[in-house]
Amino acid sequence: MKLSTLIVLATLFAAPSAPVLAQDAAAGEKVFAKCKACHRVGPDAKNAVGPILTGVVGRATATVPDFKYSEAMAAKGAEGHVWTPEELAIYLENPKAAIPGNKMVFAGLKKPEDVANVIAYLETFK
Repeated sequence: MKLSTLIVLATLFAAPSAPVLAQDAAAGEKVFAKCKACHRVGPDAKNAVGPILTGVVGRATATVPDFKYSEAMAAKGAEGHVWTPEELAIYLENPKAAIPGNKMVFAGLKKPEDVANVIAYLETFK
């Protein structure tokens, strides 16, 4: 795990008295524009190249109906993997390293604040 991922995780989920990395859902919506080429979110979202991301935070991996997941992603789901904010942070930084063999071609978000903000944005779609 990269140091930047550890910093994101430590700041996102620190004790209340510790400084917390600001999460800005509005800023996350702007960063999510990078994701829109493949993913949709919202009440009327439909699967595209990637699965819908509505409700992804807290959802079991590879469980969106009518989406054909890679063998690697399906195996991760079969292991009981869940998209917690911590797991999303790891994945969004480097999808290929987090789940080798997955189909996502996106290289990842390099700025910890972008990762935190995208997660904050996705959390608005429970």
